[in-house]
Amino acid sequence: MGYHDPDVETLDREALDGLQRRKLGELLRQVLASNAFYVRKFAGLRFDSLTDALARLPFTTREELQNDQREHPPYGSNLTFPPDHYIRLHQTSATAGQAPLRWLDTADSWNWFKNCWHMIYCAAGVQSGDRLLFPFSFGPFVGFWAAFETAIDMGCLTMATGGMTTTARLHMILDNAATVIGCTPTYALRMAEVAASEGIDLAASPVKALIVAGEPGGCIAATRTRMESAWRARVFDHTGMTEIGSCSFECVEAPGGVHIIESEFIAEVINPETSGAVSDGTVGELVLTNLGRVGSPLIRYRTGDQVRMLRERCACGRWFARLEGGILGRTDDMLLIRGNNVFPAAVEEVVRGFPIVEFRITAKQGLSLTELRIEIEPSPGTDGCGTARKLSEAIRDRFNFRPVVAAVDPGTLPRYEMKSRRLIRE
Repeated sequence: MGYHDPDVETLDREALDGLQRRKLGELLRQVLASNAFYVRKFAGLRFDSLTDALARLPFTTREELQNDQREHPPYGSNLTFPPDHYIRLHQTSATAGQAPLRWLDTADSWNWFKNCWHMIYCAAGVQSGDRLLFPFSFGPFVGFWAAFETAIDMGCLTMATGGMTTTARLHMILDNAATVIGCTPTYALRMAEVAASEGIDLAASPVKALIVAGEPGGCIAATRTRMESAWRARVFDHTGMTEIGSCSFECVEAPGGVHIIESEFIAEVINPETSGAVSDGTVGELVLTNLGRVGSPLIRYRTGDQVRMLRERCACGRWFARLEGGILGRTDDMLLIRGNNVFPAAVEEVVRGFPIVEFRITAKQGLSLTELRIEIEPSPGTDGCGTARKLSEAIRDRFNFRPVVAAVDPGTLPRYEMKSRRLIRE
């Protein structure tokens, strides 16, 4: 594979904008020649990729894609090439009652996906001598597939551990001197929990970096601190979506946020109610256009992710737009509790400040109000009732409402290998 050109990471704002517009023009040239989905969507639209405002192009939504796959089964019509040109199939998880999206990639599009992962690895300091371990079972979900293959291309010793228990995976890490782990924040904490219970000293392992994805924990300060303390390793957050690709990385110099890979994506932030652009630093919904996944592109895709984006030069020297705090939450996860808009990730930030192993949030809609209940598994040897009371008070102080917090017995709450499901709506 051809690795990314590191010089693009030093481009200033004007040069980045020019690069994006040229790539957008080439993308539209190919897509509008043969991609049935976008040919229909952009019918009659005249657009100059170098000079016209991006807002002239309509948004693409997940609902549109789902409808298209129902009408044109099984893969929909967002295909730029004939079916026999595609070599990879992945699908999204079926969340919030939505059917999964099936996504195809050509060899060129998959190499583009891996190129993005090469940039993620380089930002985290991963080199050919590193040993990478992926502690989960690979399936149709795209999570870490491209990461795994990119690590092989880079000459890293690369280990898959599907079908193994957490204990067996911990021993794989130690026995094979793994230096980098790719997993969700939830599973990084789960491995630390099991290691502590079995007397395994993670801090003494060779692991130097945890590259996490799949949920907001990597940029939640309290969650991040807990991971780094347990592993004595640096956490690097990363975000992406099956249908959009791997779109961001965390730099060494400025933890707690991620850079959009703007050489390969155009990022916008909009007000989800008005669909208008918001100013820098204002929370809104992330909209992405991927510029190199020609076989199955997305143009102005409404991700549903809430972010706070800044376009200024970072301490690392890059001009790539930065999402402060990473993904703050999902628009469809937001809770309205007694007049307060609350994202589960914000609740997690408070919860992780207490000696709690695992937790679950239940939002119950009453006749007029939504009540919040939080179940917690306190850390061994701690006062469960006291922790529950203090957590309830801390959430009251932070969000101006008091949830019901209940301590439950050890092992009561489910554990997760991939994305966690800690929010229940009733």
